[in-house]
Amino acid sequence: MESKKKGNLVDSLAGVKKYDGKLVPETGGMPSLAGKGTEQQAHAKHIIDFEKLKNKLEDFKKKIVKKFNFTRAIGILPPTSFPMFEEDENIPKEIVATKPIHAIMIIPEEQYKNMNKIKPEVVKYAKESGENLWVHIKTSEIDLWNYGLDSKFEFLDAISASFPLYDNGFLGALRAANIHKTLVLNWLNVGRIHYVATYAIGGSLVRGTADKTSDVDTFVIIDDTDVKRMSRIELLEKLRGKIVYEFVKEATVLAGVKNILNVQVYLLTDFWQSVKDAQPVMFTFIRDGVPLYDRGTFIPWKRLLQMGRIKPSPEAIDLYMKEGDRTEEIVKRRLMDAMVDVYWGVVTPTQAMMMLAGHAPPVPKTIVQEVKEVLVDKEKVMTEKEIKTLEKVVKLYKDYEHGKLKDIPGKDIDALVQESKDYSNKMKELREKLEKKIQEKQAEKIHEETFSLMTKIFGPKGQDELVKDFEKEMIDKGRIQERMLSIAKEVAKLKSKDKGSKKLALTEMQRTMRESSDLIEALTEYLQRKELVAAERGIMIIQHGEKKAEIVATDKGFFVVDEGKIRKIDLENKKLTDVDRKEFESALDNTKERFKFNVPSQVMEILKKELGEFSVEF
Repeated sequence: MESKKKGNLVDSLAGVKKYDGKLVPETGGMPSLAGKGTEQQAHAKHIIDFEKLKNKLEDFKKKIVKKFNFTRAIGILPPTSFPMFEEDENIPKEIVATKPIHAIMIIPEEQYKNMNKIKPEVVKYAKESGENLWVHIKTSEIDLWNYGLDSKFEFLDAISASFPLYDNGFLGALRAANIHKTLVLNWLNVGRIHYVATYAIGGSLVRGTADKTSDVDTFVIIDDTDVKRMSRIELLEKLRGKIVYEFVKEATVLAGVKNILNVQVYLLTDFWQSVKDAQPVMFTFIRDGVPLYDRGTFIPWKRLLQMGRIKPSPEAIDLYMKEGDRTEEIVKRRLMDAMVDVYWGVVTPTQAMMMLAGHAPPVPKTIVQEVKEVLVDKEKVMTEKEIKTLEKVVKLYKDYEHGKLKDIPGKDIDALVQESKDYSNKMKELREKLEKKIQEKQAEKIHEETFSLMTKIFGPKGQDELVKDFEKEMIDKGRIQERMLSIAKEVAKLKSKDKGSKKLALTEMQRTMRESSDLIEALTEYLQRKELVAAERGIMIIQHGEKKAEIVATDKGFFVVDEGKIRKIDLENKKLTDVDRKEFESALDNTKERFKFNVPSQVMEILKKELGEFSVEF
């Protein structure tokens, strides 16, 4: 048998495969985005005439938009997506059996606090429409993007393909991005070979503020690790020619929107190198972006960044700091160009300081505001004098960039050079202060996290008592490694030790952090095991005022055990009723073992009414 030669990215680029999405009647004339879903759509249980349905729901739409003028979009979801939304939201089987039409309403995240007021009104309007309508209310900044962050890309596909009843531009922008994504995937992901590592969105679309005129910012990362027969520059040019130009036009036409698609294409190897070199754009992209497709690349980066594990190297910080020392020599050679070099000589050490403070290096557009918030107001290591210097050079550069600044006198350059030298020297002083402060904070954080976990395990006690309990209950009983005791004692001394010495040695801090992380992980694992046992037994602990109570789930209902007093939650009359211990024990004995403990919202409302404000310690 003749074997087929395995292709690579270069071979794929030579292909002419085009977008194979089809116009499916049930999606209201919009492109199908679920490549493999075409067969499912052909066998869909629901066949909907969207135009007729739109006319029937016109009054429903008007009522919602009038009542909730902050609404960003209302649409009818594609029928093939109904089952997955029903399963994802655990819609009761008796409701599913009625075959409701599923709609989505998109609102700003700031309105989430009013969800209890919004839902009843929307349900009322849905009933008044005369249609069997089930409305999913989602926030544009959190709910929608959690689908992407949870790798549930099919949900975003469905939402982007929904038939719009009302759209302020947000839904159209999402549709344009999603169609472009599909074009790229159809071109470069063939069979088992997937060259698209990540397709993500950013900008106003992620912030939830996109309208009919907003640009749609997208990022495409291509896995180039098997490219051998083409230079990197040639590869990028070929990719950009297809993805940025040809597919952007096609996606815009198919989406039927006027939004401009801004597409950035990166090779995987180049992108990762830029992250290591602390490129601000890459940090911002990872921090704020949301994947519409990811092959196990972007989401781990985002998680690591959130955990503080992606950090610029010491060499990158030193490199940023040293830029300030280069300014004087360059100023002597050029005037206008010197001003630009002065600008970078101020900005890059400032970015180094921001990285040292645990933040991504800010982009020039927002650097003044972010530095003021972090280094002046929060860390209190920089003064208004340095901020004024930063503001001055940023303004000069912006004027130069926008063509307002045509020339600059030599005497102004001399003054600017001196000011930037002072600024750079000040940054070096502030670096030492900030490093000392960060060490103190790290020591405090380690101490607080460790003893917070111990308090949750052993109860509110003094530090020495907690260490004794830790030794007695966990070390002596073999529940945790013996070496953890010496680490716990070292962490107990950490705060006083840090305050008493002039500067905690870097090697000592690193050793303490490394060892304490093992202790924290062990305590966390032990606490989680305890909580899991409680959850499996159907018990939840709540704190109300100075008291603690247990909520016990049984097959006979929910009981509240509060300081020895036993009451049952009466769902019908929405109150707590006294019961005797015999009834409670009988309910426990007749309850089957369960592994999940779900508390209905009605139970939580009754608890709040009867006990007042409370917190769950589950």
